[in-house]
This record gives sequence, structure tokens and C-alpha cells, in this order.
Amino acid sequence: MNDPHDDGLTRRQALAAAAAALAAALPGCTQDTHRPHPEVRTMTTSTHRLPVAYLPHGGGPWPFVDLGMGDPAELDALATYIRSLKTLAPTKPRAVVMISAHWEEPQPTVMTAARPPMLYDYYGFPEEAYRITWPAPGHPEVAARVRELLGAAGVPSGASADRGFDHGTFVPMKLTWPDADMPTVQLSLKEGLDPAEHLAIGRALAPLRDEGVLLLGSGMSFHNMRAFRQPRAQVQAMSGTFDAWLSETTALDPAERDRRLIAWAAAPGARLAHPREEHLLPLMVIAGAAGADRGRVAYQGSVLNARISAHHFG
Repeated sequence: MNDPHDDGLTRRQALAAAAAALAAALPGCTQDTHRPHPEVRTMTTSTHRLPVAYLPHGGGPWPFVDLGMGDPAELDALATYIRSLKTLAPTKPRAVVMISAHWEEPQPTVMTAARPPMLYDYYGFPEEAYRITWPAPGHPEVAARVRELLGAAGVPSGASADRGFDHGTFVPMKLTWPDADMPTVQLSLKEGLDPAEHLAIGRALAPLRDEGVLLLGSGMSFHNMRAFRQPRAQVQAMSGTFDAWLSETTALDPAERDRRLIAWAAAPGARLAHPREEHLLPLMVIAGAAGADRGRVAYQGSVLNARISAHHFG
């Protein structure tokens, strides 16, 4: 999408300037000095089409609680990548819609609260893990827009006024926007975890990219908890096989990319990487919203010897 500042006045700006001049010339007419300038982004349009991203959110309350596991250098690299998401969009988004691996409902469900609470959806951690705060506002208008777009695409949806931010959302968002000044709406996965359905959800939400809303999918490209306890070389091998397939797949043209993502379970090492696929499914929503944009690997590293990656589109 072209930047309207590239070539002087846009057509909209020129028309606005002409209208203002005409109004000033007419008797009894005054110019409305409180009206926004034409170049100011409104609540429904954006100067730029925002990219979309699928990211690994790490484990539990990391990095806000020392879990005593993992290579500090690798974990620091992941945290650095997540913080970089603040610069993903060319301008500050008006809101984030986060698809978290940690919420499943019979139909896609959106958080509607103006002030969402926290949801500590983990157990067995030190007490400080349950005192983490990230008091960001919700965005009821964006939540309503999500449901509107899903409905227009024939996708039934639900709403939750009391759901809180789970760690798939508050961990990466607290790293990225520590001041909790980014309005955030969380969207659930759909039970059954059908990849084609989640691609369709993403396609329905694609217009948000032109409305100043940043779409993020939070999961892990490798999520086999038992495998983390296996020998280093074995974990590296099984995670590396699937990660290579995933990196190749997201970079393909959209038709082939979607075909392969729908059949992801047939990929090399797929069920070793994801015995259950809830941490992969946010990628399907993001790929659907990507449209014609091809993916790229924006981060590649390791956690507990497993190869993980993040994928950006646009």
C-alpha cells in the first residue's frame, strides 16, 4: 500500500483542501478547526497494511519468574525477539488481536471486556508467578468488529465478558508493551482444531490489517513436553525436521502453503513436534490473514534443546 506522503498531497487531501477554500470563500461559512486532518488515521482505515505474525511464547510465566531451566542465552534471545514485535508495524497499532494457544471454545470466542482480568492458566510455579500483572485495556469496538467479520464470512462466534488474559497473551505482550498501554483483544481457537477452519477464520479477519489492528498468533512451533526430557541430540533432530518443513511451507505461494498447512500432520516429524496441535493452530489463523503475502522466518532459536521459530507475513 502506498504511503500518502510519498508524492505530496493525495487525491483525498487535495479535495479536502479545495473544499476548505470554497467554504472560506462563501459568506457566513467558517472552517471547522476541530476536524482531523485528512492524513490522520481514522478508526476504520489505516495508511499501511499491517503485517501478521506467529510467535513462540516460551513456557509458563517465563521470563518474569526464574524457572531454573533452559539456556539463559537462548531464553534471552527469545525475549529479545518478542520485544522486537513493538517495531513490527510501521506505526503504533490501535489494538492487538491475539490468538492464543491456551484458549479453546466450541466456536471462535472473543474477549469483550474493557478491562480484562488476568488468568493464571498454569500450576506448580512459585508464588510470584501468580502476582504477575499486565493491566492493559481491552477494546470492545475491535472485539465487535472481529465478530462482525466472522459473521460476514459465515463463521459463528461467541463473546466472553469475563475471560482474562492467559499466559499465551500476557507473557509476550508484557515483554513487548511493558507499560500495558496497548489495547488487546484475545480470540480463542475453535474446538476440534481443524486447520482448514482456522485458515478460514484468519481470512475473515484479514480486513483488520487495513484498520490499524495487529494480528498475532501465540503458540510454539515445537510443543512436545515429554520430548524436552529426552537427550539433547534426539530433541534437536525431531524438532529440526519439523521446523525445516514449517519454514519451507510458510514461504510458499498462498495456495500451496494453505494446502500443506491443512495436511500438516503428514509432514516429517509432525506428531513428534505436536502430539496435540493447539500450539500450532494460531499459525493457521495468521496464515489465513496473510492472504497473498508469503511468510518468512523472523526468528529461529532453541528452547530446552528444541528448535523453534517465528513466522511473519507482510
